[in-house]
Amino acid sequence: MTGHTVDLRRKIDNAKDLHAVVQTMKAMAASSIGQFEQSVESVGDYYRTVSLGLTACLRQRNAMASPPAERRNEPRPLIAVVFGSDQGLAGQFNEKIADFALEHLRGREASLHLWAVGERVEGRLTEAGLAISGRFDVPNAVKAIPPLVGRILIANETQLVQAEHADMQLFYNQPASGAVFEPVRQRLLPLDRFWIASLIETLWPTDNLPEVVGDGRVTLQALVREYLFVSLFRACAESLASENASRLAAMQRADKNIEELLEQLSTSFHRQRQSAIDAELFDLIASFEALE
Repeated sequence: MTGHTVDLRRKIDNAKDLHAVVQTMKAMAASSIGQFEQSVESVGDYYRTVSLGLTACLRQRNAMASPPAERRNEPRPLIAVVFGSDQGLAGQFNEKIADFALEHLRGREASLHLWAVGERVEGRLTEAGLAISGRFDVPNAVKAIPPLVGRILIANETQLVQAEHADMQLFYNQPASGAVFEPVRQRLLPLDRFWIASLIETLWPTDNLPEVVGDGRVTLQALVREYLFVSLFRACAESLASENASRLAAMQRADKNIEELLEQLSTSFHRQRQSAIDAELFDLIASFEALE
């Protein structure tokens, strides 16, 4: 083989190795998407249960249907949680959610408590000039989501104690039909009065109307904590599903590019091999004719 042919063979072998890695990452991303989507569906059932509990408490405490008066003499604190990723090869996943969060957080820096989930999105927000109150690692499995949510709620405990006087918003990428994902914002606190009114008006699924036993305020506070927990869990699961969907799309593009590269390299390699064989045949024929 000529030096150029050997170089082509080495490039083909490297491309095949990279192709195998991409195939493995595609399979892992596809498997992870299914797990996180199932967790979103499962937590939806629990969310409906919590909503029914809130309905029962709010009906018994009609005073809670009206939102508390706003403090106009001092800025309302804003707790913002931005879900990103710790790993690369996910396309524009972190860039889009960081830019989306920046659009809504500009002008609120003085009262902002910003938490970033993921090292890469933290870097994007820091480069934009926002101060990060804390960063959390992105969970790598469904079972790692509850501990993360617990740490976020504990970290924000000081602000959440006076939840009625604070805003809490989530920024995350959500799976979307017709696209891999889209950035969304969810407002958790203060509890929206229209949302509260809709809960009060919700039809109870049975003929036996519920009754809250004991201190209804304690029960309501517990249900609000569960509402925050399940909302954070769902946001994190949808963000992880979107991240893996973005990574799967990126791997599919890489897979296609590698296959095209392999085809080009193989064509060039066979052309070089054929040229070398032809040259050897010509040399052999010329030598035979010279001997005769």
